Amino acid sequence: MITLDDKYIKNFVSGEEYDAALERVVAARDKVLNGGGEGSEFLGWRDLPENYDRDEYVRIKAAAEKIRDDSDILVVIGIGGSYLGARAVIELLGHSGLDPESRKTTEIIFAGNNLSSIELDKVLKRLDGKDWSINVISKSGTTLEPALAFRVLRAELAKRYGASANQRIYATTDAKKGTLHDLATENGWEKFVVPDNIGGRYSVLTAVGLLPIAAAGIDVDELMAGAGSFPRTDLGKVIVEALDYALYRNVLYEKGYGVEVLSCFEPSFAVMNEWWKQLFGESEGKDSKGILPDSMIFTTDLHSLGQYLQDGKRQVFETFVQFGKSPVEVVVPAAEDDGDGLNYLAGKNLSLVNQKAYEATAKAHHDGGVPVMTLNLSDISPKSIGEFIYFMEMACAISAYTLGVNPFNQPGVEEYKKNMFGLLGK
Repeated sequence: MITLDDKYIKNFVSGEEYDAALERVVAARDKVLNGGGEGSEFLGWRDLPENYDRDEYVRIKAAAEKIRDDSDILVVIGIGGSYLGARAVIELLGHSGLDPESRKTTEIIFAGNNLSSIELDKVLKRLDGKDWSINVISKSGTTLEPALAFRVLRAELAKRYGASANQRIYATTDAKKGTLHDLATENGWEKFVVPDNIGGRYSVLTAVGLLPIAAAGIDVDELMAGAGSFPRTDLGKVIVEALDYALYRNVLYEKGYGVEVLSCFEPSFAVMNEWWKQLFGESEGKDSKGILPDSMIFTTDLHSLGQYLQDGKRQVFETFVQFGKSPVEVVVPAAEDDGDGLNYLAGKNLSLVNQKAYEATAKAHHDGGVPVMTLNLSDISPKSIGEFIYFMEMACAISAYTLGVNPFNQPGVEEYKKNMFGLLGK
């Protein structure tokens, strides 16, 4: 179970301020649980851990097994919520979350999330001499970045496999309509559904995320079990930790803290940081409101951005993500000459040193004037990460409603597209 350690935030949020904000945050929570708020037609993710399509889930696992059997590489084509969640889970759990039933692990690479010729050429070079398949993910099939990448990669797949290329394309798209849906129907590609009632940044526990995650060999049963273990039904106790996290964020925002840094001491968490930034940035950043989400990976960034956090402008608060148990242990050996003076650490696990680095950093940042929270997870496992994903989705929706914005739209992202299409002569 995720727990929120708030001992280093109580100097910045008083009991009176907490109590004054509680009514607003509870009202926001009830909009999430019961509907009635703006965008409530996109609350499908809320009950997803219990109410997912069981038949499609079986097909996802079967397709993933086929991909692992016949493909060295699966190219996942998508942008934003169509790839970030899957990539985050795969990079975080690729070392420790593999399903023991998986006979083979397929490498997952990502394309269609930029317009760079250099990056697409890198993908093409990695495919040379390999067996590979495509999972193209788009509600419409017309979003420029993935559509262009798919056009290029589909042509390469046809050169490599001829008519049988169609058995290596998996389309995750609208259930009934759209360019990609129609192409998939015409060409016999296996189709999976992007649900109408779940926005992209909340979709990682649908086919959008589950197919590539399962193809990577990660235990999706455990991932879904983790999301399903999160309490939702007892309104007296439901989502207490997520509610508190949302409450502290909003009180700090009202006090002038406009930037939140999500920090973790595991480098494999870096893409999960990016997923979190999209989730909160697109959900809250509108109507001239919102906390700017930023992230750091420690101890690496302590040697670059740590100075700013410690002594810079006091506009930042920090949320740490900590894991109680490492999936592997590396013991520091003794050295006969002790030339580096590190024999005092001999026999200790490196994960213990990492833990003490976190404790020292959290205290130093707090003492330097930074409000600090810590989210504690039991371990790095599919079950814990499933719970973390659901926790953040719930906390984000509550926080956005508390802020007074619709958590589920993103009107601002359409403006650059209009300008770009005009410049390209569309």
